[in-house]
Amino acid sequence: MSVRNCLDSASDRWLLLSLLPRFGLRLRERVLANTDQLTDVLEMNAATLKAFGLTTDAIDAVMAWQADDSGHPVLVEASRIRSACRASGIFLIGYAEAGYPDALRHIHNAPLLLYGRGDPDLLHKDQLGVVGSRNATRAGLEHARQFAAELSRRGLLITSGLALGIDGAAHAGALDAGFPTIAVVGCGLDRLYPAQHRKLAGRIIEQGLIVSEYPPGTQARAAHFPQRNRIISGLSRGVLVVEASLRSGSLITARTALEQGREVFAIPGSVHSPVARGCHQLIKQGARLVETADDVLEELGTWWSMQPASDCDQTGPAEVDLSGLDSREIAVLEALGYDPQSTDALSQATGLPADQLMQSLLLLELEGLANSAPGGYLRAG
Repeated sequence: MSVRNCLDSASDRWLLLSLLPRFGLRLRERVLANTDQLTDVLEMNAATLKAFGLTTDAIDAVMAWQADDSGHPVLVEASRIRSACRASGIFLIGYAEAGYPDALRHIHNAPLLLYGRGDPDLLHKDQLGVVGSRNATRAGLEHARQFAAELSRRGLLITSGLALGIDGAAHAGALDAGFPTIAVVGCGLDRLYPAQHRKLAGRIIEQGLIVSEYPPGTQARAAHFPQRNRIISGLSRGVLVVEASLRSGSLITARTALEQGREVFAIPGSVHSPVARGCHQLIKQGARLVETADDVLEELGTWWSMQPASDCDQTGPAEVDLSGLDSREIAVLEALGYDPQSTDALSQATGLPADQLMQSLLLLELEGLANSAPGGYLRAG
């Protein structure tokens, strides 16, 4: 059977892109600067691909796709992954597809492809990442459960990493309270890790969602977990650290959250506890000290109150009077979305230096076209 007939959906094209050798972020950005859609790569000729800087191996894979060469290793692997997904009930969502979460799409080095099991609609809910130590105390585990349950009741979807300790307690707290939860894992969805959480993973698939950027067959590896952490924070409005040592991977998630313009929250603990020191360090560095769920909700209240009631209520750029703006302010306005973006992200998107960007944002605020919010700036509703 023709490989192009077997891999004929939009998400299959993103699958192929994710498998292209050495098709990294800088190369993708170079292509996007010269074409409307990244998947256009699959229809380009060899000379154009070489001009963009694709390696010989990547060009060969694209040429094999165009020639319907089912024996090429990349196409063989794509077919294997697609078959494994069908067998395990795994869905795929490509970066530019409607089902891809908008919050994640705008982070640095967003995944080209997400693999999921469960309810994909949950990706678009307001989420809070809850992370912490694998070697949590009994009090820490109880805090994770209680905060996850209460924040779920108050409208936030709990997202975590399915790890032992705080992660598992947060997932269980949400589920036990009757609410869904999202787990982001650093392995294939047919190789869920750790083994101790297989029953919990089954509950999450049934009542929530498990996602990964890794294809079926991928075993958990230490190098995958920092990558997974950027997805947890990228999906979330903020990240709550319940317990963490000074060397905890949870601090990586917190740092990534800050880089992405998300809020960071931390629960303090005993000054004698090694798993409280990471939280104390975060608080010293400016994280919001959290004692109750209200502390989280109050911090998120500014941006929350600014969110449009529904997609149909959003005002697009075409409906805004731009007559009083110069080209610089228009560029900044077009770069703004309905989720907060950091000034670093806006500077990168517009090419404006920090001083000019801040002047433009101030003018847009005065015109009622933009608002400041925790994590940056967003378009006024």
